[in-house]
Amino acid sequence: MRRRFIVCYDVSDPKRLRTIYQKLLGFGDPVQYSVFLCELSDREKFLMFDVISGVIHHREDRVMIVNVGPAEGRGREAIEFLGRSIPPDERPVAVIV
Repeated sequence: MRRRFIVCYDVSDPKRLRTIYQKLLGFGDPVQYSVFLCELSDREKFLMFDVISGVIHHREDRVMIVNVGPAEGRGREAIEFLGRSIPPDERPVAVIV
């Protein structure tokens, strides 16, 4: 079962910041600065954790991963936008690179 995650990061070094952005593009879609929306299986989530862990400095950087529920159902309904939102037909899809 695929679940929807919000991944937010605060990375202090510009080089690591660019790297984490590029790596996360393989798992989901950027929705705001330093915020990604990802739909992942358990295996993809594990891979994402592994990739992120290899990039960040654990004493300097922070990544927050919020599980908002199944990709179909509650996970889709749990996220609301004010202003410009993601069009309803643009579903984030994980593409592992």
